[in-house]
Amino acid sequence: MKKILGAPKSIRELFTGVKYSIHYYQREYQWQRKQVEELIEDLTGEFMEYYSETHERNDVEKYGHYFMGSVVLTEDENAIIDGQQRLTSLSLLLLYVTKHLQDSNDKAEVLNLIYSQKYGKTTFNINVEERTKCLESIINDEVFEPEGNPESVQNIWHRYNDIIELMTDAVPEEALPFFKDWLIDNVQFIKIVAQTEQDAHKIFVSMNDRGLSLTASEMLKGFLLSEIVDNDERLKANELWKSRMLDLKALGKEQESDCIKTWIRSQYGETIRERKKNALPGDFDVIGTAFHKWIRENASDIGLKKSIDYSDLVQKEFILFSNTYMRISEYSTKLTEGFEYIFYNADRNFTLQPLLLLASLNKNDTKDIIDSKLRIVSCYLDQFISIRIFNFKTLDYSAMTYAMFMMAKKIRRKSPSELAEILTDEIRVMEFKLDGIDRFNLSGWTKRYMLHQLARLTHFVEQQSGRDTKFDVYVNRTIKNPYDIEHIWVDHYDRYSEGFDTEEEFQRTRNMFGDLVLLPQDINRSLNDSEYAKKLPKYFGQNLLVSSLNENCYQNNPNFLKFATTYNLKFNSSSDFSKETIKERQNLYFEIAKAIWNIDNIKKYII
Repeated sequence: MKKILGAPKSIRELFTGVKYSIHYYQREYQWQRKQVEELIEDLTGEFMEYYSETHERNDVEKYGHYFMGSVVLTEDENAIIDGQQRLTSLSLLLLYVTKHLQDSNDKAEVLNLIYSQKYGKTTFNINVEERTKCLESIINDEVFEPEGNPESVQNIWHRYNDIIELMTDAVPEEALPFFKDWLIDNVQFIKIVAQTEQDAHKIFVSMNDRGLSLTASEMLKGFLLSEIVDNDERLKANELWKSRMLDLKALGKEQESDCIKTWIRSQYGETIRERKKNALPGDFDVIGTAFHKWIRENASDIGLKKSIDYSDLVQKEFILFSNTYMRISEYSTKLTEGFEYIFYNADRNFTLQPLLLLASLNKNDTKDIIDSKLRIVSCYLDQFISIRIFNFKTLDYSAMTYAMFMMAKKIRRKSPSELAEILTDEIRVMEFKLDGIDRFNLSGWTKRYMLHQLARLTHFVEQQSGRDTKFDVYVNRTIKNPYDIEHIWVDHYDRYSEGFDTEEEFQRTRNMFGDLVLLPQDINRSLNDSEYAKKLPKYFGQNLLVSSLNENCYQNNPNFLKFATTYNLKFNSSSDFSKETIKERQNLYFEIAKAIWNIDNIKKYII
């Protein structure tokens, strides 16, 4: 191996005047929402430790630094051998920051770290041809269909949209220029350059395959087993632990660690760091980074005093909670009868759901009791999430963590009847109500939730009318012909200008909830710029929510008519879809929503 060069580099230094390549045989960009979420939380949390609204921009130079690890490059081609997941994710974060900065000089400064232009051609600093169209669509705010593209491209598109959501409220708008300065100059890597590709791979293998340190899960196992005196009990506990670790690892990367964190936080954590400067880490935070150490230091406080306590913790409590965690994971990805709410909440990326679900459990609960609690808590969360969405309130992880941890403590180990009473009261005293639907519309923020909310209304109408309906199909963007959000009004101001003073007013009305329905992608695109009169015949025969606009929907359809009467819903066909009709549909959607997210539903699952 020839001489190896290594030096600390800021993001500015890493991305200025350089083009990186990624060889075709390297793995795809594979980060999922979880990894991006952790990155955003770490970076914004670290930044907010130093930031004060009284600071000037030049104060950022005195802020602390954040270490992102090493990147391994080849000298000849500047190929990234190790570090593309982090560098790609940071490029997406820089894109987000650029689009939300106000000052043109700030924007230009960051854009130079992302791409360059020559003779009208855009070349990205991480130069991979297949990614170009996707990244250009992000820069130009253009529609992009990720399906059918390589895995890296799909993940880049989805992770950028995750970043939009995660960064909302994570850094105050007035602090964003400060965050930009800190990000590009105080976040650092160790840049390792090998003179040949072969040497770079040797470095990568050496860094990742030799002297592997024990994981937190393995250290926790070692501690717990060391406290079990009886050899047979220790061996039994060891086998159970090893078997369960394999089960959890099969769920995905770091799932065994996430399961243990969630279990310990939900059952034993008492404190959490407040979101203010110089606040100290609480139990929630320490468990997140070193749960093995936290349990060792708090063993007596959580009831670990004798050998039998340690044995029961592994063989009974951990097995029960990890089994429930695996069920939650399954229900989150597969719509399962009786546990639909868990799927609904996961579909809207509410990653704090497992914390609350596990918090409600008692280690002595039977399966029937556990099922009841899962239904009660997930039903509550579905209502909580929907109310916040309809009122344009963030569900971002960093913004919700404190409140959800406090809620987890409040419902910890409660009985089903106690749970239902507490959570019903929580919905009742929420600052916001479902009537936020009056103003609900499609926007840059709501577009991430609009497909889900429309699908819920559509599914409910069809289900209650006796139709064969599948919610998971409505929200599945990977099927051959997925469902799209259809604007009933086409985007032609000139056709509706008589009713509006400005085009902006027209666009606001066109994006109202009441002007939106779901249609299969091929139908949606075939209608394109068609006038309403030409759309109406096509609407009939689609899902009931859109079919209800056509008068034929009310002929020979007794189940639908009975449903409408039962819930006192004012469905009406419409031959002329006017501004007034949009208001009527908005009111109809509100009435349907009240039936779906009825506060009394929470108590239905008490046993």
